[in-house]
Amino acid sequence: MQASHGDAVRDTGPTYLDRPSAVTRSLLGYGPLAAVVYLASGVTQGLTRDGFDLGRHSLSLLANGPHGWIHVTTLVVTGLMTIAAAVGVQRALRGAADRTWAGRLLAGYGLALVLGGVFVADPMDGFPLGTPAGAPVEPTLGGVLHLAAGGLGFACLVAAAVSLARRFAREGRTRWAASSAVTGAVVLAGFAGVAGGGASPLAVAGLWAAVVTGWAWVAAVSVHLYRRTPHPTRPRG
Repeated sequence: MQASHGDAVRDTGPTYLDRPSAVTRSLLGYGPLAAVVYLASGVTQGLTRDGFDLGRHSLSLLANGPHGWIHVTTLVVTGLMTIAAAVGVQRALRGAADRTWAGRLLAGYGLALVLGGVFVADPMDGFPLGTPAGAPVEPTLGGVLHLAAGGLGFACLVAAAVSLARRFAREGRTRWAASSAVTGAVVLAGFAGVAGGGASPLAVAGLWAAVVTGWAWVAAVSVHLYRRTPHPTRPRG
């Protein structure tokens, strides 16, 4: 029986799968996924955990208490996702002079997230409930290593943003260059504010701005490079 016009299948001709492009695009997909998971998990926990104040406490403190494992898992999982996205960035920029640095720096940010989950921040400033106000009197080794991991992560993220800002500028992509440069500045200012202002509301607000801006940039750059990477299914020519 002859197929009707509506049932006809369009013959697109022979095609082949470009496996390197398929792998690159798959890896880049972890960038926006990591951003959504981290922010959604952090905000949800911040709104539901007793004693936690989004305007006063950093998300790192969520790793403490009976439900702290949720944030620990979030840090480790999103860190691994970020490392995967970093490999995708490196593959997408193959042939670029700064390819290695951009990929490695973003991978460094992912590694810092994993380490931030392994080494838990010290309880402080009333969280979890029953914790004395203010900074911990005797910081633990784990707490110090958590802060060191945070510093490493922010430094890597700032450097990655600057590296890609230069790359985009050379390509004539002025908007991407500007947004990357602004991201680096916001993240640097946010971390500097926490380092200098402790847990003051203004410092925490600056840290929130750095976290949200940084994750938005990771997601946006991953999507941008995903779209620039050739589709893996192409006509065989």
